[in-house]
Amino acid sequence: MGFHFKLIGYPITHSLSPWIHEQFLERSNLQGTYKIDEFKPEDSFEENIKRLKNEQIDGFNVTVPYKQAIIPFLDILDDTARKMGAVNTVAYKNGKWIGYNTDGVGYVRSLESKYPNLFNNKENRVLVIGAGGAARAIYYALDQYEFSNIDIANRTKATAEGIIEMAHSPRRTEILSLEEAEKNAGSYELIIQTTSVGMKPNQEQAIISSNNIKLNTIVSDIVYQPVLTKFLRDSAKKGAMIHQGHTMLLYQGQYAFEIWTNKKINIGDMDTKLKDILEGR
Repeated sequence: MGFHFKLIGYPITHSLSPWIHEQFLERSNLQGTYKIDEFKPEDSFEENIKRLKNEQIDGFNVTVPYKQAIIPFLDILDDTARKMGAVNTVAYKNGKWIGYNTDGVGYVRSLESKYPNLFNNKENRVLVIGAGGAARAIYYALDQYEFSNIDIANRTKATAEGIIEMAHSPRRTEILSLEEAEKNAGSYELIIQTTSVGMKPNQEQAIISSNNIKLNTIVSDIVYQPVLTKFLRDSAKKGAMIHQGHTMLLYQGQYAFEIWTNKKINIGDMDTKLKDILEGR
């Protein structure tokens, strides 16, 4: 019979999730399908969910605008999803719908796969730029590694304050303005850009200047269209080591697939293949 997975959201016709999970199915030698199911805003979300439950699928991903709307229809939330207040992966297990959030784990896996030594030194200073859902998930995941400093920069400082409350261990987290972040960029070993600034069609924008970034800083941008953002290009010119956002997509998917099937797929050359697909768009 095989596995049956879906993606719900709107609009999602151009999503790369089917390609990613079809690759995972093939690489794991499992039979199955992964299909897009657009929930149009004018339709009843509750009725669509009832229909989905009747289809008896094994799991599904959730994207905008339904990451919060799905929660009341779930039987169980894992701890991360509860803290995030958002769900992007649902698994059907033992007659229950269980909600997960794979954003933070997916991001950290993608970063660790390229720069494993970063995680060996807890004194490495981290700057997270932005205070939205992605920033929240990434901060929470990095917190598990107990870096001594994880600062947050955002246009409005008040928005960032709620993120600090998730820290499981005491730490000094400073909330900075974007101007302060730009000025102090040279004091960090890892800088993570989590906003949509620099995304197509505004690919010549950057959230902050890279002028003060020091040599060999790891600069990461979760934007993946374009694959190489202006922020990454400018940072590379300053001698930074870069981490591209499309890899986060792969490792988020890897974790979701693992939840559904108990199989952890080796990403291998999917990084390059996905990059080629994105650059051809």
